[in-house]
Amino acid sequence: MRLREYSESIPKPMVTIGYRPILWHIMKYYAHYGHTEFILCLGWKADYIKKYFLEYDECISNDFVLSSGGQDVNLLSSDIHDWKITFCDTGTTSNIGQRLTAAEKYLGDDEVFLANYTDGLCELHLPDLIDFHDQNHAAASFLAVKPSQSFHTVQCHEDGAVREIKAIHDTDVRMNAGFFVLQREIFDYIRPGEELVCEPFTRLLEEKRLFSHSYDGFFGCMDTFKEKQMLDDMYARGDTPWEVWKQPAKDPADQALNDDLQLISEMQDLSNEVRSYNQTKPSGVLT
Repeated sequence: MRLREYSESIPKPMVTIGYRPILWHIMKYYAHYGHTEFILCLGWKADYIKKYFLEYDECISNDFVLSSGGQDVNLLSSDIHDWKITFCDTGTTSNIGQRLTAAEKYLGDDEVFLANYTDGLCELHLPDLIDFHDQNHAAASFLAVKPSQSFHTVQCHEDGAVREIKAIHDTDVRMNAGFFVLQREIFDYIRPGEELVCEPFTRLLEEKRLFSHSYDGFFGCMDTFKEKQMLDDMYARGDTPWEVWKQPAKDPADQALNDDLQLISEMQDLSNEVRSYNQTKPSGVLT
């Protein structure tokens, strides 16, 4: 309802940012890190999402060469050639827990899987979240971010006198960003009809098997028309931090390699300077 200007006619994940729906941006994000097998848990207007991919036109967001009077199209790059997408109808009234349970049969033998609400974008280095999950031997982990909304929190004394007013973003409060890493055993904690973050997560936190990874980088949610407009404005001016596939690699191993190459280059420069000096040094000077 908060995005009704769009979502009354199309499913919320299909609301566009630039040329593509937010669903595509999120899938592209995961694919960038090598996760190219997707299960779409479909509900209201499932046909809209199915038709989008069945009629997918890669020319919309890729460079291509048109020849033979329009008969031949040669793509110079590709979006989804290596994606495998399973379309799972999970019902129009199902909650998150029910949708995950309905899709379990398509997980194959995977003991760990990723899940997403498909209503937020971020530039998180995804392997960091997965490593965090593994290191804590968690059954479920999720990304925790500071709220981007503009409302304020109020602290009061018992008599009602206000003690403090603070913008929500300036507090220690964090919210679930909807980026999950889940063990297969999560299904043992979800009972029929239960929502994921209510009863199942309560059971996990009691067992200390639920973890949240705090993240302070860019996160943009698309819950409201105002937030949708903000993402559109960012896209229009080329400020798209979530498009990690367009950015230089941030992998620590890659950074270490870059540092090594920089050190080698500096050593070569120093060696060249010494060689040049030795060739021109005054006679009788020891170096």
